[in-house]
Amino acid sequence: MTDLFTLDAEVRTDLGKGASRRLRHANKVPAILYGEGKAPISLTLEHKNVYRAQQEEAFYSHVLTLNVDGKPVECLLKDMQRHPYKQVIMHLDFLRIDAKHVVQVNAPIHFLNEDVAEKSGGTVVHHVKDIAITCLPADIPEFIEIDVANLEMGQTIHLSDIALPKGATADELAKGESHDLAIATLNPPKGSSDDDAEEEATEEAPAE
Repeated sequence: MTDLFTLDAEVRTDLGKGASRRLRHANKVPAILYGEGKAPISLTLEHKNVYRAQQEEAFYSHVLTLNVDGKPVECLLKDMQRHPYKQVIMHLDFLRIDAKHVVQVNAPIHFLNEDVAEKSGGTVVHHVKDIAITCLPADIPEFIEIDVANLEMGQTIHLSDIALPKGATADELAKGESHDLAIATLNPPKGSSDDDAEEEATEEAPAE
C-alpha cells in the first residue's frame, strides 16, 4: 500500500457467511467491487490497512485505488458495515468509476469561524454534516468549507447559499426549491425568547 487511498485486494471465490466469518477471524475484510457495467467481484482486504485508511475523513469521498491481484482499479467507497460495538470493519462495497463519467458522493462539511458567530451569545447548530453532490471524479472535493462568521441571530444558511466546487452540482437542489436544505442556523441563547416575551407582556400589562 503506497498511501492511505491505495489498498491491496485479492479476488476471493470462497463465498457465504461461513467464509466471511473465517476471513474476519484471519483479520481480513470481505468486500465487493461493482459498477461500470462489469460483473461484481468478491474481494478480500487486510483489516489493519482498511482500519487505518478509514480513520481519514477523505477516505469516504476520495477516489481510491484497489490493486486487485496487482491490477489497479479506481473506485469509490459506497458502503461500510461495522461491528455494532467492536472496532471491526465487517464488509465494504466499492463502486468502479470512469474518469469521464459523473459520480454521486457525499462531501463532508467543514464549518469555519463558529467562534466568531457565537460571540453574540448564540449557538451555531449544524443541520447536516455532508452535502450530496454530482461531479466528475477529478472534481470530487475532499470537503466543502462554509464560513458562518457573518451569520446573524436566527439566520439560517441554506443549500442554495453554498458555493460548491467547480463542476459540482447539489443533488437536492436538482429536485426543486422545496429541497433547499437548511445547513446551519445561529440560534439565540436558550431561554432568551421566553424572557423577551415575558418582559414585553409585563410592559403591556395595565397597572393595578
